[in-house]
Amino acid sequence: MERIGVSGAALIDIDGVLTVDWQPLPGTVAAMERLRAAGLPLALVTNTTSRTRARIAAKLAGAGFPIGEDDILTAPSVTAAYLREHYPGARCALLNSGDVREDLAGVTLVDVGEGARGDVDVVVVGGAGDAFSYAALNAAFRHLQRGARLIAMHRNPYWRTSEGFDLDTGAFLPGLERAARVEAEVTGKPAEAFYTTALAHLGAVASETLMVGDDIETDVLAAQRFGITGVLVRTGKYLPETHRSATGTPDHVLDSFADLPALLGQ
Repeated sequence: MERIGVSGAALIDIDGVLTVDWQPLPGTVAAMERLRAAGLPLALVTNTTSRTRARIAAKLAGAGFPIGEDDILTAPSVTAAYLREHYPGARCALLNSGDVREDLAGVTLVDVGEGARGDVDVVVVGGAGDAFSYAALNAAFRHLQRGARLIAMHRNPYWRTSEGFDLDTGAFLPGLERAARVEAEVTGKPAEAFYTTALAHLGAVASETLMVGDDIETDVLAAQRFGITGVLVRTGKYLPETHRSATGTPDHVLDSFADLPALLGQ
């Protein structure tokens, strides 16, 4: 297998790369152990919005991955930093399936349906699920009509489960944008803010870092646009037709994350 001389760091997606429905994919635990033994600085970067960093770390550690909370960077945690910087003190109506309030420290949150007329400054949209009812989406729409800004943790259209693909935020967000005549500010992958935060978290530079993901556009090509080496894995949401029709070419393509140590020459 071809080898590359990356001496800096690695950013690694979780869902579809290391696990599916939080169950380890074949060979991924052993591969992570090899990367740890080699001393490669790494961070797990995910648009997952259904679990906090602490819960993700506990779940992965329970499955055998040598991972702690400090190794994980989520779309909610990056969103919190973005809101604190750009909208300090704002009242934020949260529409998200899953409780990630712990990772939104320093942000004033209200449920999307609870805000009284005119008292919501920002609508924050997380991951889709049962919380994305007509009533909740309509409440978000009304806040936007009254002038609230729209922040999206990501705009992934779907994600992989053990039973197949499920709809995600990207299947609903364009409707909100079109109806309210606004454009969402995206904070998770593939936003520049996410990758900038991830590199700063590791103290790494883009030219010496690689990004491993199963989403060719959001994970791999987006990272490459910021100077990061892109590695696509043929697991998770990977589809040959999506690969063929992509807007660019990954730097490297692997059958799975289990092949990464060999690629790195470790």
